Amino acid sequence: MSTIPSEQISSFWQKYHFFILLIAAVVIKQLPLVSIPFNWLESYFHEISHGIAAIVTGGSVLRIQLFANGAGLCTTQGGIAFVISFAGYAGATLWGWGIYKLASAHQRAAQLFSVLVFLLIVSSIVFWGRDLLTWFILAVLAALFLLTIKLTKLHYLQRLMQLFGLLILLNSLFSPSYLLDGRNLGDGASLATMTFIPEFIWVLIWFSLALVALYSLYKSAKKHN
Repeated sequence: MSTIPSEQISSFWQKYHFFILLIAAVVIKQLPLVSIPFNWLESYFHEISHGIAAIVTGGSVLRIQLFANGAGLCTTQGGIAFVISFAGYAGATLWGWGIYKLASAHQRAAQLFSVLVFLLIVSSIVFWGRDLLTWFILAVLAALFLLTIKLTKLHYLQRLMQLFGLLILLNSLFSPSYLLDGRNLGDGASLATMTFIPEFIWVLIWFSLALVALYSLYKSAKKHN
């Protein structure tokens, strides 16, 4: 019985790892129970992006709420409303892209960033969580990143972080479309009210940003083959 040399496996992985991880992310998204924590993850990065935008523009975060169905709410005070509203979907895209890029750059960078995200989630529990469900969801996400930190083989951590980045990006690619439900609620409706630019244009902008980010990761992976 012949075996495939490890050099061939390594070469195959180097050449196609982006597509392997992307397919894995697509499959995970279709699994009802397995996908739940990753939907929460995108929701968290969406809401924390609202919060960061509020703080950066001179406002403050009053509370962050996360719900079992993957929805979320960040209640802010002050700051620039336009930037805060736009930052949710755009920020989630940036987080997904950044996690993948940093994880790809170096194994130690993946480990360090994993620690920083863990600390950010713990800080969110302490400062902005106000209800049991949000605390539970944030605790699950913190545990997810704590598990990656505990991995002794850093190349596994690196691949997991890349997978997390792609899962966040895929969610941020499709989740803006849920705004087009005719209810006139959410970030798109808020921006439409502020700017008189229709909601579907904002949805298209967020979708395009996520698509460009995904294509950028593909081009970067192709260049390093």
